[in-house]
Amino acid sequence: MNVSVSPDPSPEACRIAAIQTVSGADVAENLRVAAALVAEAAADGAQLVALPEYFPLITPDETAKVAIRETEGHGPLQDFLREVATRHRVWLVGGTIPLVADADGKVRNSMLVYDPDGVQVARYDKIHLFGFRKGSEQYDEAATIEAGHEVVTFDGPCGRVGLSVCYDLRFPELFRAMGKVDLIVLPAAFTWTTGRDHWEVLLRARAIENQCYVMAPAQGGRHPGGRVTWGHSLIVDPWGEVLACRDEGPGVVAADLDPDRIAAVRESLPALRHRCLAT
Repeated sequence: MNVSVSPDPSPEACRIAAIQTVSGADVAENLRVAAALVAEAAADGAQLVALPEYFPLITPDETAKVAIRETEGHGPLQDFLREVATRHRVWLVGGTIPLVADADGKVRNSMLVYDPDGVQVARYDKIHLFGFRKGSEQYDEAATIEAGHEVVTFDGPCGRVGLSVCYDLRFPELFRAMGKVDLIVLPAAFTWTTGRDHWEVLLRARAIENQCYVMAPAQGGRHPGGRVTWGHSLIVDPWGEVLACRDEGPGVVAADLDPDRIAAVRESLPALRHRCLAT
């Protein structure tokens, strides 16, 4: 099922920004850092700003996120996102926060989008849950996270935007199910191990095959609890060119999304029209 929020789409050139953080167990400090970076992005002219996955909390205790989960529409994390979007008059893609799940002891890893008036215009619950094991390094998101099921797009200041999170990157059928989009946003907390070999090549592939911009705000560095994330938050254009990237540490990655660039790529190489197995 494709859930779409569609006011009247009319894509215009706009500045977009990805926030990179190295979050820890101190929620208040994580929010302070995020707020300062959104302010920096807004001061640079960004109209749409995206935070990384797990921006409020990363800790070795995977159950900690269950303790701070919120009901949709209520809670300090959502209040924070709403207030920051309003204060800076930006469209804010809220990375992910833990929302209440149907299953006891679990959360939905949810991305909420707010417009400049602080109105929530979209929600995407991460569909694909990461599982990885290599020596002593292992992750099992399904132990504390309940998967979402709906493909979500919305219309913002830069056209149609498709929402995805981290591990979703490995499943191209999700992005095809979005239909034609101008921008894919993919907040992440990619591991250093997998990010080193797979992060950039997969993001560039998603941009090339969907002939759209891709923006990936990431966690990047050594976290207080010991986890190491790959970082390399980046913005890619529809030809697969990396327009901006940040290796490690907190910061802002920004670029201009040009709808004429999308149109030119799709006109010169009409791959989306040449699809033979479209459903």
